[in-house]
Amino acid sequence: MSSDFYTTQILPYAAIIIKICRAYTNTQEDFEDYYQEVCLQIWRSKDNFNEQSSWSTWIYRLSLNVCLTFLKKRKNNKQNNTSDLLPDEVLVDSKAFSEESLNQLYIAIRQLSEVDRGVILLYLEEKSYQEIAAIMGTNTNNIGVRITRIKERLKRLLNQSY
Repeated sequence: MSSDFYTTQILPYAAIIIKICRAYTNTQEDFEDYYQEVCLQIWRSKDNFNEQSSWSTWIYRLSLNVCLTFLKKRKNNKQNNTSDLLPDEVLVDSKAFSEESLNQLYIAIRQLSEVDRGVILLYLEEKSYQEIAAIMGTNTNNIGVRITRIKERLKRLLNQSY
């Protein structure tokens, strides 16, 4: 991967990639693996970007797909599955894993289903229901209902932790 491509096409969207990878991992090691794999896949598939959506939307979708693929591989290999682990061991020594209230939110988000994690991350990024539906490959009405249910579940999970 050329440093120019990384600097111009990936680095400006690093926050997106970090948020998504963080929601699907419990350890710094896993986080770094996921982040690296997302960056590699962006580079490998850059020529497949057909400009039907914005670059950031494409980054979201690709990042979600990479994370979901990693989770499926782990399930198939019968290794520790990050979606089944209780996320009590959140790392504090990383910039991506600092601030206690944010950590609590990510702990709650990691307890959601894999798809719901993606939906709520996009919602928290203030994406429109239409954008979320396009990224997730569903319809706008489904997203509205899902977000309402996800918010209720997160409230319950966060109230349990305090």
